[in-house]
Amino acid sequence: MQAGPLHWLRAGRLDVALAPEAGGRIAQIRYDGVDWLIGPDDGWPATIAWGCYPMVPWAGRVRAGRFDLDDRAHALPVNFGGHAIHGVGFSRPWRIDMRETDSATLSLALPRDAYWPFGGTATQSVRVLGDCLHLELAVQAGQQAMPVVLGWHPWFRKPDRLRFAPTAMYPRDGEGIATLPRVAPIPGPWDDCFVADDGIALERGRQRLHLRADTDHWVVYDAASHATCVEPQTGPPDAFSLAPRVLQPGQQHWLSFELAWHARDE
Repeated sequence: MQAGPLHWLRAGRLDVALAPEAGGRIAQIRYDGVDWLIGPDDGWPATIAWGCYPMVPWAGRVRAGRFDLDDRAHALPVNFGGHAIHGVGFSRPWRIDMRETDSATLSLALPRDAYWPFGGTATQSVRVLGDCLHLELAVQAGQQAMPVVLGWHPWFRKPDRLRFAPTAMYPRDGEGIATLPRVAPIPGPWDDCFVADDGIALERGRQRLHLRADTDHWVVYDAASHATCVEPQTGPPDAFSLAPRVLQPGQQHWLSFELAWHARDE
């Protein structure tokens, strides 16, 4: 996927590049001259593999693209290893509704087609606060009930260290899909969903990045040599079956995500 025109937001030592045409994603986060994301020109051009993109109206895999809602079977198109992954927002252009020097809001009308039969509206806000980036993602159901799981998928350049102490994890089965019951965490490398409180941090050089969200579900992928993904989600992968959350017509669901930088000697 091409990034399209980039829209830079700036405050203090923090610069954030938005790529609305590339799935409403953040193409780069630069703090005090250090780039933190795998960007559009870093040699990983697949739509799924760069930047920090919103996952809406679901996050992670939906097993074989299939789930039930109100005793009716639904089938979504599969796009990753025989499963439907990361929603429809990351591959569609978003509209910029407001942009200032340090903030922006974007929106996307969710489809009512084979890719997503329920409609609805997704919105996100991006605020640059000097040493902190604040993201908010929301979805509102349209005229019919819909399942929902929200998340962000940042592709961080490989950190020197990941500080992460989860309390539980969802074991994966032979298809690589999260299952229940939850178990005690096992050593990495990981491509797994965890339950964890605040306190997640990445360290690169002299910088430390603290991650916080109003959820306790995090997917961590650190098996790649060039990147580590730490993804806040409002539910586990395959949540439409494992832990379904259903919005009634007009209802909203949202997720906030904060990225805050500090010097490593603080």
